[in-house]
Amino acid sequence: MSIPVVTIGAGQAELVGSLERLHGPVTVVRRCSELAELVAACQTGLARAAVVAGGTQDITATLADRLVAVGVALVGLTDDAAERSRLTELGVVAAPEATPGSELARLIGEAVDGVAGQAGASPSSFGLAGARPSATSRDAEPEVSPPEPAEEGEILVVWGPIGSPGRTTIAVNCAAELAASGRSAILIDADTYGGSIAGMLGLLDDSAGLAQACRLADQGLLDRAALDRLATPVVTGGSMLRVLTGLTRADRWPELRAAAFGAVLTRCRELAEVVVVDAGFCLEADEELSFDTMAPRRNGTTLRALELADRVVAVGAADAIGMPRLVRGLAELEQAVPGCSPAVVFNRVRASTLGRFPERALREAWDRFGPGLPIRSMLPHDPASADAALLNGQVLLECAPDSGLRHGIAELVCAPVHGNQRFTGRRAKARAGAAR
Repeated sequence: MSIPVVTIGAGQAELVGSLERLHGPVTVVRRCSELAELVAACQTGLARAAVVAGGTQDITATLADRLVAVGVALVGLTDDAAERSRLTELGVVAAPEATPGSELARLIGEAVDGVAGQAGASPSSFGLAGARPSATSRDAEPEVSPPEPAEEGEILVVWGPIGSPGRTTIAVNCAAELAASGRSAILIDADTYGGSIAGMLGLLDDSAGLAQACRLADQGLLDRAALDRLATPVVTGGSMLRVLTGLTRADRWPELRAAAFGAVLTRCRELAEVVVVDAGFCLEADEELSFDTMAPRRNGTTLRALELADRVVAVGAADAIGMPRLVRGLAELEQAVPGCSPAVVFNRVRASTLGRFPERALREAWDRFGPGLPIRSMLPHDPASADAALLNGQVLLECAPDSGLRHGIAELVCAPVHGNQRFTGRRAKARAGAAR
C-alpha cells in the first residue's frame, strides 16, 4: 500500500516528480499552496504524511504536535544545516532539499512508523519495498551509537480543584524546601487563570518568563543557556531557587501552547533535579468544545504537566465545601490522566470548620466519602505566618521557620527524597516496575 502525502513549499514541483517516478511507495495526493490548506487536508484524514519543501520557518512544535495528534508525520526539507538542526529539535524529520526520491520515501516511511509508535499503534503496514537509502546517504551519515541518556530531574505538580485551596502557597514553599535541602529546583507558574508566584515572591511581573520560554521552545530554539537566562534566580533561606514567572494577564493564555510547554518541562528536567509546577485547576479538554482542533487550549499546560509528572500533590481545602470539590476533582483527574496517583493534601485544617478534633473529623469524613486515596498530609491553618510571608515577599522558611505550616510542607516534599515510597507518581512507578 502506498503512503498518501500532501506537500507544500517552493520546491514541491521537483519533490513530487521524484516521488512519482518511484511508482508506488509514496503517492502525493495534494499540492498545497498555504499552510492552512495543508493542515486542513491532514485533519480530514487525506494524508499520512506532510512534506514541507523549503520555507520550513513556519514549522513549530505546536504544528508538529497537532499533526501527530491526527496521525500525520511531518517531514521538512531545507538546505540550511542550522534549520535542519532546529527541525530535529522539534521532533520533525529533516533532510536536504536535494534528497533523492528513494531516500525521501524511506524517510517518509520511517516518520509514519514513528507517529504510529507514538500513538501506541503497531508500525504502519505501508509497503516501502525499493525505498532504500542510497550509497551516498549511507556514506555521508554513518551510523553511530546513541549517546547515553542524561539523568533527568523529576517533575512535581501541585494541583487542586477550583476554590483557591492554597495551591500556589504550597508550590512555592515546596520548591523553597527542596532548594534548602540541597537539591537544585525550578519553580514554574503554569496557572493560565491567575498566575501569582511573581507577586508572592516579590518579583517584578512585567515579563512572563514561562511565556518567553514557550515561545522559544515552539520554534525549537530553547536551549539550556536560554532557559537559564529566562529563569529568575531567587535566594530563599540561603539557597538559590530559579523561577519561571507566569502570565501577567489572564488573557495571554494562548501564548502557552501545550507542545511548547512540554518542551520547556523537558529542558527544565535537564537543568534542575526537581521541577515544581503550580498548575491551574481546570482539567476540561477545551479543544473538544471547538470545531478548530488546531486552536490553542487554555488547559493544555495543566494537562501536559500532569501527564509528564513524576509526583502529583492534590490540594484541597479542609472544610465542607473544599472536601466535596476535591472528591469530584480527583474523579476528573483520573479521567483526564488515567493512572495518576496523587498525594492528597488538605490545607487550612482548623477546629472552626471541622469541630473540636479537626484531624480526626477530617480523616473520618474522608474515609467515608473519599475515593479511596489516603490523606498524605493535613496542613494547619496558620494565617499569621502566611500573611507575613506574603507581606514580605518571602517563603515560610524565612519568615516563620518554626510554624507548623512550614514543617508540614517540608515533611511533604523532603520525606520522599529520603525514601518515602508512598509518595510516588505514575512515571516513578513505571520505572520501578521496569527495574523489577
